[in-house]
Amino acid sequence: MKLLLAIVQDKDSNLLSSELIDANIRATKLSTTGGFLKSGNTTFIVGIEDERVPEALKIIEETCQAREQFMTPPINMDATMDSSMSYPIEVQVGGATVFVMPIEQFHRF
Repeated sequence: MKLLLAIVQDKDSNLLSSELIDANIRATKLSTTGGFLKSGNTTFIVGIEDERVPEALKIIEETCQAREQFMTPPINMDATMDSSMSYPIEVQVGGATVFVMPIEQFHRF
């Protein structure tokens, strides 16, 4: 058995949830917040058999696409800083971060 922790952007979470249900893969969804952009994320917790891990990873990879987004860096009041720092910059968001961990036991009551 494996434990998958998949952290995805909120924009992809509903589609990923539907795709996992269609594949008969049970998951628990948690609302989380990203540290870099402080934007909404969803973390999926999936307990799955070893042989189904590639299937689950493929679903996650195909569903959670990276995209470009503009963000405004925090304003620094230091007069020595370059004033261009207050303009929006383009960053890549989305996609998925997935941790695959071995588990010794899995119980469903």
